[in-house]
Order: sequence, then structure tokens, then C-alpha cells
Amino acid sequence: MLHPLIILAIGVAVVLAMIIVLRINAFVALITAAMVVSLLAPGAAAEKISRVAEAFGTTAGKIGIVIAMAAIIGRCLIESGAADRIVRLFVRLLGERLCPVSLMTSGFVLSIPVFFDTVFYLLLPLARSMHRRTKISYLLLILAMGAGASITHSLVPPTPGPLLIAEALKIDLGVMICVGTLVAACTAVVMFFFVAFLSRCFDIPMRPLEGGRAEPEPLPDERLPGLWLSLAPILLPVLMISAHTVVSTLAEGALEGSTILKIQSVTAVAGNANLAMLLSAVIAVLVLWRQRRPSRKELAAAIESSLAGGGVIILITSAGGAFGAMLKEAQIGGAIEKLLVGESTGQLGGMSLLLMAFVIATLVKFAQGSSTVSMITTSGILAPLIASSRGLGYHPVYLAAAIGFGAQCGNWMNDSGFWIFAKMSGLTETETLKTWTVTISSLAVVGLLFTMAFAKVMPLLWLI
Repeated sequence: MLHPLIILAIGVAVVLAMIIVLRINAFVALITAAMVVSLLAPGAAAEKISRVAEAFGTTAGKIGIVIAMAAIIGRCLIESGAADRIVRLFVRLLGERLCPVSLMTSGFVLSIPVFFDTVFYLLLPLARSMHRRTKISYLLLILAMGAGASITHSLVPPTPGPLLIAEALKIDLGVMICVGTLVAACTAVVMFFFVAFLSRCFDIPMRPLEGGRAEPEPLPDERLPGLWLSLAPILLPVLMISAHTVVSTLAEGALEGSTILKIQSVTAVAGNANLAMLLSAVIAVLVLWRQRRPSRKELAAAIESSLAGGGVIILITSAGGAFGAMLKEAQIGGAIEKLLVGESTGQLGGMSLLLMAFVIATLVKFAQGSSTVSMITTSGILAPLIASSRGLGYHPVYLAAAIGFGAQCGNWMNDSGFWIFAKMSGLTETETLKTWTVTISSLAVVGLLFTMAFAKVMPLLWLI
């Protein structure tokens, strides 16, 4: 029987080789790696392939609906103008002088239900318009916008990566949302001052769009939905899920028949992530219909198109869940723990585990480019350590945050986000490496430091 660490090395090598060398889709790479690891892991030969399918189905059953609904919400927010309304809110609240803060805040909020590339496409025309009108540094505007969107993309569900981490590490979604948002917000504040400094180090002008395309004209305010309608699809699931988390915490140790337990029975249904996201998607679709009055055929086509994109994410994420489950079958967690802390202590925890999570996620990210694949792989490797390590000393949500930040570090030419930023913003590859790569890598390190600090001063052990 092969040593667990050799099985781990083979599994990761299969993923990296198929994605980097063979350019094969991440779903195929992850599901293949899961089968390879399962075949090498202990267990009955007849079950080694079937358990991969079972793990795939289990993960899809837990996150599939949420991701599908998030895809619909994101598409409707864009097409209805609700996303544009949210951006203009921050601009009006903060004024043109603080428009970099407005763009960062808009990216921070919109990247919770909307994928990073879509948020960037949405906000870039506004950044270009702001630069022409205010003469504020174009580089500052796009770096602030991109940094804000990147932070929540890797930390706050229902974005697929954080959602999968929460599932793998058995973290309550409400806790993941609240703590992820807290750590992300603190990181964003520091990063704003960092990108303000960085933008003064480079004189990069705003260049014409590729192909001589005309600058898109923004829609007038009267064609956009109202503020509360625009915010509802984002705020509703956050409030419903978080409310159940709070009530469940208060209900611990309550006497049978007490009021808090009766409330908990209600929030258990209303705060279910699947129901919350479904209701949010319904609202988003209604807002789209109210604003644009599409025909039934056009509305069906928009929903189908969003589900097609979401379906790919569900496949990749579920395959990653299966890969993580097979790593657990191979007893990877115990082997890593013994390697790092030795046989004598039998436990691994504290800041060392946060640092290890960050480093592993960074290495996987740097090697193959995808933040989501990095989060999936790293959480699968480290999930067994939580169960076996009694010396963690803090809530595992901080481990999730360390993985999320590590999965952003080392953003370079093998990452689609790198090319989206470069080509859409009009920067050269060298300029992008000096600005975007430095910004996101610095963001990751700052985020890790905040994660460690919160884990130390606010361990949240009472929530476990």
C-alpha cells in the first residue's frame, strides 16, 4: 500500500498536469484525480469508483442549487440595471472625490453574488468615465475596483470557492458569510491605501479601447430599478442565512418548548441556503422583468444562459468535493499532521495551520492559475486535520479564510483574471505584473495577517 503522502503527490500531479500541460477542463482533471486517488487509497476494490460518484453527488446536492441560483441572480442584476444602481449609490454617497472608494465598495458588494469577470466588465466603463470627468489616476480606479471584487470572491459565499470550503470544513454558512465579510472589509481598508500608494509609483494612462470601439454610454437613472429592489437579491439571502445562525447560537442549551426553540424551527426553514437563494433569484428575475419587460422567450433564454455557465461551475466544484473526499479516504490528514508535528504530540493547530493552509493554497494557485481549484484542492487536503486536531484553538472559519486568501496569492499569466484585467484595462503584460499581480499578492498577505489576528483575539470557539 502506498504511503498517503505519495498518493497526495500523485493526485495533485494529475490535476496540475491535466490543467497546465494538457489544457484539459478542470472538471475532467479533478474527477480523474479523484478516481486515481480512490484507486490508490485503502478500501474494497468494488467500491473504489462508486464512492467517487457518491462523493460527487453529495457535494452537488449540497451546493448545486445555491450556485445555480447565484448564476441567475448575477445575470439578472446586470441586465436589469440593479448592479448599476448599486454602483451609483456608492458614488453619490461618497462623492466624486472619493470615487476610488466607491468603485472598491461596489466591487466588494457585487462580487458576493456575481463572478469576478462579470463585475469587472460592469464596472470598467464607469471607471473610464470617472477618469475622464475627474482626472483621478486611472490606475488607482481600476486597482481599487479589482481589489474590492477579488476580496469577497474568495471569502464570502455564495461564490463557489468559499461555498465549497465551507462545505469541506463543515462551517455554517452564516458564520462563513459574517466572518468572511469582516476579515474582507478590514483587508479592503488597508488595500485602498496600498493601491493609492502603488498608483503613484506608475504613470499609466488610460488608453483607447481595443479595435477603436466607442465608449459605452451609461443608462439614465430613470431606466434603472429602485435602490431597495436592486439590493434585495443580495441582502435577502445574507439576512436569512445569518438570522438562522444567530438564532441557533442563542438556542443552544435552551429548554424544550422555549420561545427561542420555536423561533429556531422557523429559521431552520427560512434560513436554509437553498430556499434563501431561490427566493432571491425569484426577486432578481421579477426585477429584470419589471425593468426590461422581456418576452417569455427572452427571459427563458437569459435564465438558461446563466444556468449553462453555473452548470460548469457546479461540475467543477462537485468534482473538487469528490477529490477532497478521496484524499480523506487515503488518510492524507493524519499523514500531514505526523509529518509536521511528529508522533509525540499527535496534534496540529494554532497559527502554524493557518500559515500552512495559506502556503498550500498559494502553491496550487501559482502552479495552475485557478483560485477555485486552489481552494478546492487545499480544503480537501486540510479538512481531515480539523477532525483529528484538538489543538486548533479557533473556529475553522479562520482556516477557510486563510485558504481563500492563499488562493489569490501569485496571480499571474496562467490566471484568467490576470488577462481580464490586462486586456480590458489596456495595460501591457509587464504593467499588469507590476501592478495587478503585486496588488493581489499583497492583498493575500494582508488578509492572512488579519485572519491570524482575529483568530487570536476572537477565536469564536463558542460557535463550534
